[in-house]
Amino acid sequence: MMKSICLLLALALACVGEVAAQRIVCGSVTDTDGAPLTGAVVSVRERPEAGAVAGVDGRYELTLPETGRYTLCASFVGYRDGTRTVDGTGVSRVDFRLEESSTMLDQVVVTATRTPKLLKDVPIVTRVITARDIERVDATDIGDLLQAELPGIEFSYSMNQQTSLNMAGFGGNSVLFLVDGERLAGETLDNVDYSRLNMDNVERIEIVKGAVSSLYGSNAIGGVVNIISREAEQPWSVNVNGRYGAHNEQRYGGSVGLNRGRFNSMTNVQYTTVDDIDLSKGADSAEVGDYSAIFGSSTLNVKERLVYRMAEGLKITARAGYFFREREASESIRDRYRSFSGGLKGNWTISQSDDLELSYAFDQYDKSDYLVPTSRDVRDYSNVQHTVRTLYNHTFSGRHILTLGGDYMRDYLMSYQFAGNGSHTQHTADAFAQFDWNPHRRFNLIAGLRFDYFSDADMARLSPKIGVMYKVRDCSLRASYAGGFRAPTLKEMYMDFYMGNIFMIYGNPDLKAETSHNFSLSAEYMKGRHDFTVTGFCNLVDNRITTAWNKELAGQVYTNMSPLQVVGAEANATGRYPCGISWRLSYAYTCEMIERGEPLLSSTRPHTATVRISYDRDWRGYGMGISLSGRCLSAVTCDVYTEMTSYEQTVEQTYPAYMLWRLSLMQRLWRGLDLTLAVDNLFNYRPDYYYSNSPTTIGTTCSVGLSLNLEQFFKSN
Repeated sequence: MMKSICLLLALALACVGEVAAQRIVCGSVTDTDGAPLTGAVVSVRERPEAGAVAGVDGRYELTLPETGRYTLCASFVGYRDGTRTVDGTGVSRVDFRLEESSTMLDQVVVTATRTPKLLKDVPIVTRVITARDIERVDATDIGDLLQAELPGIEFSYSMNQQTSLNMAGFGGNSVLFLVDGERLAGETLDNVDYSRLNMDNVERIEIVKGAVSSLYGSNAIGGVVNIISREAEQPWSVNVNGRYGAHNEQRYGGSVGLNRGRFNSMTNVQYTTVDDIDLSKGADSAEVGDYSAIFGSSTLNVKERLVYRMAEGLKITARAGYFFREREASESIRDRYRSFSGGLKGNWTISQSDDLELSYAFDQYDKSDYLVPTSRDVRDYSNVQHTVRTLYNHTFSGRHILTLGGDYMRDYLMSYQFAGNGSHTQHTADAFAQFDWNPHRRFNLIAGLRFDYFSDADMARLSPKIGVMYKVRDCSLRASYAGGFRAPTLKEMYMDFYMGNIFMIYGNPDLKAETSHNFSLSAEYMKGRHDFTVTGFCNLVDNRITTAWNKELAGQVYTNMSPLQVVGAEANATGRYPCGISWRLSYAYTCEMIERGEPLLSSTRPHTATVRISYDRDWRGYGMGISLSGRCLSAVTCDVYTEMTSYEQTVEQTYPAYMLWRLSLMQRLWRGLDLTLAVDNLFNYRPDYYYSNSPTTIGTTCSVGLSLNLEQFFKSN
């Protein structure tokens, strides 16, 4: 009997001790005026499974089962997060007063200045596409995403159904694509392989339009698109995802993240496949257009990113990647594309005023023909780039920044487009300096100069830039000038290729560099939950490099053409509200002007617009996001060649306007399980005639996607 009494007393004391060890934290979440923020989420950084949602009066309450020190974070759409720390036992009251946040103005960006800077303080207009934007679009590669989010961008088909870019009048060879600041090797008809740039594990994408040659050298004459990878945030994370859509489109992917002590690792794998698209299905006539079918393809993309913090202020980043794409061009031949990439980068914070970056990058891109009858894989193209870079920043008086840097690249190219499948090598070197002057919190000026040298072209070039920003209350005024250039590529200098068994295309080693003068003015108004931006620009391009017919050679030759002017304007408006509704409206106008009598071969559409309205809310254990997005493109009239033998005669061709709309519903169901349903081409648009600049849709299609974050599943348990 005595033993039973003692056991009961022990259990009672244990229960009392446990209750005593618990702590209750309560309080309210309001805005700066004291109005309650219903639905605000209060989370505990040290215990991700704990949390509370503010009620209609803004009040919340949560119980912490252990003693110790905890960090509470209150978040609400359209407001800056609030953080408070609590310790001790018993009942604690913690109130949050959150400030309104103008869209993403507190986002740190690096592309426009090569130094970390708040988006609201960058004197060069920079557009940021966030991870949430990518999630809404559910894009597989960069082309799907940019067309949905940005006006003035169109991906179309060129010869042999190769993807081609037009961004505000500039083609793919004038827009530089970067992954974490590194260039990509390889091109097909002047464009990089955009299918390499999948959207899995992307933190954000930064886009700067206009010449950025003073920071990034050649190929940045029309702008730069920088894809920033995400690092692991949780101690461990595992995501598996898949999507199925029309034409047997399948996408399967996964990522494994580890963040322990000094190590941070993120591994990503993605596989996609899609069948041929028969464009004649449902057509009213036998002649459907220049294309009757779109080739099917499959891709495999593997990426690894490892970060090791050796000591305080010293970080080493290693990366590696493998890409494979196969396209069923015919029954007997399959086009194969491969890339191998890697790199090593060290960041050293020497002091509060000095930091240094050293990096090495390697990228190899190959093409081959897989001959089905003989099972032979014949490689006929290889571009290999080795790049070494250094970047040093010194801060004066805590606010003025001097940036110095330099690059060296060895560029090797073997191509079927060279005589006898030959090869050429070019060495490039550069040095650049930039000063970021911040004399007042309302005024910022950036000035820079870059020197580039190209060995094979025996060419040197200076590229200046200057940008200034002045803030007047809620308005930011920006103005900039940048000198841009594009050196002739190895292909443009040495090409000797029988194009489609129709005519020869010859390179020209005497080409001059393509140059530009880019002027830009913009005004941005930011107030509370709204952001409005208007930008006007003018690009004066000289010695543009293109092909022209040569009667003596009876073929086309790369040459420098007459000056080109590209002028335009862009307007963006965004809004985000506490109820979960957000919207964005963007419009771009582009006009290309050439000398009278010369053919206008570019198919830049003068008017384009994108629109998106979304609703996104989270409740306890459930979240929902619904988004309606559309892209509208005006008609465009340009000149096209009429003869397949001489390419001297042209005729006007008008490509019609069109609109495409997409409706998507994403549900955050349970323990890290997300379900996405989407309807593409909502209003069933179909071109009357399929050509290079028309969408390849054959009507309304649907897709379903599923994503599971395993770490959330186990933490919920």
